[in-house]
Amino acid sequence: MPMKIFVNLPVKDLSKSMDFFKALGWSFNLQFTDETAACLVISDDIYAMLLTHEKFKQFTPKEICDTSKATEVLTALSFDSREQVDEIVKKAVAAGGSLYAEPKDYGFMYQHSFQDLDGHSWEVFYMDESAIPAG
Repeated sequence: MPMKIFVNLPVKDLSKSMDFFKALGWSFNLQFTDETAACLVISDDIYAMLLTHEKFKQFTPKEICDTSKATEVLTALSFDSREQVDEIVKKAVAAGGSLYAEPKDYGFMYQHSFQDLDGHSWEVFYMDESAIPAG
């Protein structure tokens, strides 16, 4: 079996968070979803477990990050085009998320970003590997 990644994210309102990510076009694996957790399917190998705060606290003795004051992590996802990057950000903002940085164009890479309903930061980008500077 290929390696997969499961990112665990605390959420304040599981139902609203699920609606937010559905608006981005992503789905959920209902086999691993209940009233305390939802398995967000981002791709065949990338998942996010959305966990209520109570459920999340069962996995760590540390405090949950206050995302209005600190960044816990930047989750970066690659897309196949600049248009797809802009579209996912547009969908995120329309679904109640927010921008936290202006798009950046590095020539070989185009990057944009949004925060979800709980302030988790998502970096989305397109990279044209043929345009990466040599050396």
